[in-house]
Amino acid sequence: MIIRIMGEGQYRVPDSLIDELNRIDNRIVEHVSAGAEKEFRQDLDRLIGTIKGKGTALPAEEIVESQVIVPPSDMSLDEARKVFNGPGLIED
Repeated sequence: MIIRIMGEGQYRVPDSLIDELNRIDNRIVEHVSAGAEKEFRQDLDRLIGTIKGKGTALPAEEIVESQVIVPPSDMSLDEARKVFNGPGLIED
């Protein structure tokens, strides 16, 4: 799967990582719904860190369609309400 982190590039992540990313994503949806900004920020950082730490960065000159686009780590809770709803970013 190819995931773009807005402002930070694209990463190829192994299929074996999808369940872990989905769990983090689902927690983010819960935090946003509850208005829990601290927890939202922690799990958004965890999501981005997991993608960057366990994925492989694609070269900037390689243009590939992304299956998932992750917002930047400085996204506000209000902005997140528009993005992290329903199934979240990563669908099962």
